[in-house]
Amino acid sequence: MARHLYKTGRLRNCTLVTAVVLATAAVTLLRDRDPMPPVRVPEAAPLDASVLYVDPTGAAADHLRTLRRAGRTVEAALVRRIAARPVASWFTDSRAATVGRARQLVTAAARARRLPVLVLYNIPHRDCAGHSAGGAADAPSYRKWVSSMAAALRGHHALVILEPDAVAHALTGCLGPQRAAERLTLLAGAIDTLRALPGVRIYLDAGNPTWVPAARMAPALRRAGATRARGFALNVANFETTTDNMGYGMELSKLLDGAHFVIDTSRNGNGPARRGAGDRHWCNPPGRRLGHPPTMRTGNTLADAYLWVKRPGESDGACGGGAPPAGQWYPSYALGLAR
Repeated sequence: MARHLYKTGRLRNCTLVTAVVLATAAVTLLRDRDPMPPVRVPEAAPLDASVLYVDPTGAAADHLRTLRRAGRTVEAALVRRIAARPVASWFTDSRAATVGRARQLVTAAARARRLPVLVLYNIPHRDCAGHSAGGAADAPSYRKWVSSMAAALRGHHALVILEPDAVAHALTGCLGPQRAAERLTLLAGAIDTLRALPGVRIYLDAGNPTWVPAARMAPALRRAGATRARGFALNVANFETTTDNMGYGMELSKLLDGAHFVIDTSRNGNGPARRGAGDRHWCNPPGRRLGHPPTMRTGNTLADAYLWVKRPGESDGACGGGAPPAGQWYPSYALGLAR
């Protein structure tokens, strides 16, 4: 505007000064405004649960539509308890389509003025060759993928859970010393890449209360950059009670300079299954149920949220009982959780 007025020659003396001041103020305002209208994520204050994004796509939503078309109203009402809740979206491979899906998700959430939850799960040697084996081919491939994901998130708000089980597995010996050290370095690099995005909160996975003692977990989290993230995530895809996770989280927080944390409550409504049955105490164990609904009001200033990080109704792996591979929809298990 000011440049156009200069060209016309119609502004003189104080009129010109006034126009320049107004134009400068307008430019400053535009520069300082968030370029997108999605909900803001203040670093120190919790958000209301209603801002979490409910993705209308996904296996639960698809199954709900199928049940409604078939007139199976009772089952539909149960599945709706999952499909109507905000759950995390997982990104588990290095394909360009995966990065594109992340971009579509944060864009859709921004339009809805809601906050999406993403899980980045593509670390090399993932799950120590277990049911969720896979991940990026090597360290350079992982760094490239993280940079691509960061580019997809740029300009948007998101809550990111970084690499479930990755730190705990680095401490259990299944990787060996060299790969374990490389893993912590890769995680620290991923945090530094993602934390450059002002709208993104990062929580590095820290296992659960029964896995690695806090005194051993905290130094590894520190090496992996957790103190440069918002904090850490607990109980992802596990069943430990919210009370036990809260205690473990507070213990870790004291060792990590007051770091904040989130708890996965997706399937812990009945606590953990009895141990001693091999995989079945953690891999699609029977008798579990949905936990506390997702919310960013936990009543604890360090616990930022209860989240459904593991998508309820999606399998932990083909571990008996006719369960499908990890990540695939498991209809009977979904109904059991919702009941």
